[in-house]
Order: sequence, then C-alpha cells, then structure tokens
Amino acid sequence: MTCIMKTISILNHVLGPVMRGPSSSHTAGAYHVGCMARSILGAVPASAVLAFDPSGSYCVTYVPQGADRGFAMGLMGKDLTDELFHASLAEAVAVGMDLRFEVRPLELADHPNTVEMQLTGADGRRVQIVARSVGGGEVEITHIDQIPVLFNGAAWETLVETSSEKKTEVLELLKEKTGDVEELDHDPGNGAVRFQMRSHESLGPEMREALEKLAPEIRIWESAPVYFPQQGAPIYTSAAEMVQLCEERHVSLGQLALEYESQLLGLTPDEVISESLRRYSIMVQSVERGLALDFTGLQLLPACAGAIFAAESEGNLSVRSLHTRAAARAMAVMHVDGAMGVVCAAPTGGSAGVIPGALLTLAEERNLSDEQIAKAFLTAGAIGSILAIRATFAAEVAGCQVEIGASGAMAAAAIVDAVGGSARQACDAAAISFQNTMGTVCDLLHGMVEIPCHTRNGTAAASAFVNADLVLGGYPNPIPLDETIDAVYAVGLAMPSELRCTSKGGLAVTPSALALLDSCCGSGCSSCGQ
Repeated sequence: MTCIMKTISILNHVLGPVMRGPSSSHTAGAYHVGCMARSILGAVPASAVLAFDPSGSYCVTYVPQGADRGFAMGLMGKDLTDELFHASLAEAVAVGMDLRFEVRPLELADHPNTVEMQLTGADGRRVQIVARSVGGGEVEITHIDQIPVLFNGAAWETLVETSSEKKTEVLELLKEKTGDVEELDHDPGNGAVRFQMRSHESLGPEMREALEKLAPEIRIWESAPVYFPQQGAPIYTSAAEMVQLCEERHVSLGQLALEYESQLLGLTPDEVISESLRRYSIMVQSVERGLALDFTGLQLLPACAGAIFAAESEGNLSVRSLHTRAAARAMAVMHVDGAMGVVCAAPTGGSAGVIPGALLTLAEERNLSDEQIAKAFLTAGAIGSILAIRATFAAEVAGCQVEIGASGAMAAAAIVDAVGGSARQACDAAAISFQNTMGTVCDLLHGMVEIPCHTRNGTAAASAFVNADLVLGGYPNPIPLDETIDAVYAVGLAMPSELRCTSKGGLAVTPSALALLDSCCGSGCSSCGQ
C-alpha cells in the first residue's frame, strides 16, 4: 500500500497527550491502541488477548509502566486520567472482560512497541489487530485481520473489503463521503478488493446501510479518531522551511507555530492558544503536586524535588540559581509521572518535566504574559514536530536522546522565543542542545521511569537556559537543526537494543541497581510485577 504522508500536529503528537504517567509510549500509547481497537470491534470486548514479542520493550515494561492498565482503560472506553486507572484490571473483570497478556514471538513485530490483539465481542464478532506505539503517545495500526493498513488515529479511518465485481460502485459510494480513499492490494486468495479511507466524520448508519445493500458480502472496520482530526496541510516540513517562512513573514517562531497548528487542525488561533494554556496549566499543577514535601508514590526513589526547591529558596545550596529551580520543578513533574499521576507529555512521558520546569521558571523570572507563554509553548512544539517528522520520540528506537534530549532542545527554543529571539536563534539553540545530548542511552532501572530519568529531566531543564543564552549571546551554530536531528537519529539507530529502553544495559545492570530492585520489591510489588 502507499504510505500516508507523515503529518505532525503539535497538540496531537508533540505537546500532549494529557495522560497518566509514566510513559507516553507504554501508557498513553497503549491507551490509544486500546481505544482504536475497541472502536474497530464496535464494542467493549468480552475477551482480549494481547501479545508482546520477547525482543521488544513491551514485554519488559508493560507492568511497571502501566501499559496493561492503559490497554484496559482504552478497551473499556474510559478516560485515561480517571482515577479508575489504578484499579482498571479489576474493573475489566467486573465489566465481564477476560483480559490476558502473553509474551511470545510475533511474526509482524517490526517495532519494539508492537502488540498483537485478539478481540472477541459479546456477540461473537472477532478481530485481530496488530499495532505499534511509535513514541509520544502516537500509534499506528498496521494490520486488521491480517490486512495491511495504516491507521494513526488522526481521523475517522475505515477499511472496506468487497468483491472485485462491486469495486467501482463501492468506490463511487465511498467517494461521496470523502475524496481520501486509497485502494489497497488485491487479496490473491479470494480476489477481494480493499479500500482504506480517512474522513472528518464517521461513515454513519445510512452509508453503512447503503454499502451493505449494494454489496451484501462487504466487510467494514472503522476506527474513531483519538486526536483532533487533521483538516488542513502543514505549512512547513523542515526547520529550514520554518526559519525561511518566519524571515519572509517577519514573525517569531511561536507565531508561525500558531498559524501552523491553526491551519492543520482547522481551529482558530484563539482556540489553539486556549488549548495550549490549558495544557500548560496541567504542567503547573503537576509541578505543584510534585513539590509537596509529603509526596509519595514512587517505587525506587524517595521524593526529593520539594526538598531541593526549598533548599534553593532558603539559600542552602552553593548558589541561588534559576537553574536549580527549573531542575527541581522538572523533577517534581517526574515524581508525579513516576507515581502514575496526570501530566502532559512533552514530548513524552519520560521527558514530561523539562518544559514545565524551564517554562514555569522563565515565566516567573520574566513575568511572561499568557500570550508569551502560549507562543513559547508552541515554539517548543514546533521544534518537536521537526524531530517527529525526521526521526522519532521513541527511546525504544533511538535512546534517551530523542526523549529527554528532545525536550531539552524544545525548551531551549521556547526560552529564546519568549525573550524575543529570532526563529533562527531558536532553532540554533535547539540544535546545540541536541548536539550536547547526542548518544544519550535509555537505561532506566527495572523498567521504571525514575532512575536516571528524574535527574536527566532536571539537568535538561537547567541546561536549556544555558543553550538559549549561548546562542542569544552570539554563538554561531555551524550545524543546522535538520542536519543535527538526522545525525541524532543515525546515532540512535546504531545503539544496541540493550541501550534502548529494555533495562538490559547501562546503569540498569549495575550491582547497585540490581540490589535496589531487591530492596524495593523483595516482598512483592504491584508496579514492577516482581
């Protein structure tokens, strides 16, 4: 089949989703897959068997990172941020769902976050779905009942199978709904014809009835969107194009990002700003919650962000510094994330602390207006969109450099924009940030987003100010952002799987790390499954 062009929305794919921690790939991504799978089946399943490949990340992380609960919430049609999340496996049983997880070789496991789902409805309807979580909560369904497709949750997406005799009539009827209809490969076994279509609205009962009347043998699978439906075309696809447009239009990167998202999602600029500020407010709430001196809920670490923040405020550290305040705030968000609280992925759950830490500290220091905050937020998203277009947010694919490394780059650009820097300076600040985190591995201890994730978020938030100031002060970055991202991605692909979110290398296999697991979970731990 022809690949659908990769179009990235800031609100859909970069600065979101609003989710429960700890992982956008494994918690939010699992939830999105569950939602789409339930939609395709047409009901909450009576039976759901989910399988993970032993060479991937899900087999290690699906319990400690809450993927099991994310899948359950999606399959039940519940909101991921609902408090029911913590008891979702029991709730699945209560609503009559037989939910099971297996680890076994998967023939179609072409990504570390691949899941194969066998769903059965109460009416006996069955469907097999293969999906993958590709980073930052973004997902793709790649097969439905062994038919290759590409559903990404950004529209109403429909797969239609009919006989070759009815091909022309069915196609004409589908095109009455939308012009975005793609013919898939013929099935050599039975001569059937398949179409995939994308629309801003559901087929609806009248269209379904017309199709079934026209072709009684027709089969239809439909998935509802899990994001804002995309309604327009992107106005840039590279950092070079971003900078060029800003210079031609004499606008900041934040303003261009606002125009980009407004056109792409069919929202007014005021609506984009309002949603940006709503997500920023969730970031602020997670900072405040994580700074509480009595915060609990982590598995490996004692909560310490509040104590660090208080020590800085009281002058008990080496120097009084906004860098330490930013770091403590970033760590506070990660405390909430690690305790499976509500955060805003930025761009992932594992890097959710950096942008709140940096942006809240800057807003306090410079007394930023809501508009300045929203445009700085969107500037961060614009940088993230380039990474998503050219590479990935998944540490399972390219290491920590594309998660916490990415958030540090995004935060540096946001700082530049907020203080009046140019689009070129914002991109240069992001580039040198990436250049200084290139090669960072993902070696989280025991599949939990705590060590070294919390301190890496803290130092990335602090260094975002340094990278922004280096460029604002005159550093002439010689390697532009697009080329830097390409280099980062190439380095990530060269990493062995042990250093890409499998907890099989780096710090995760040190004697102290292994001893920490024993001390944490020796008597049984619901979070890590030991």
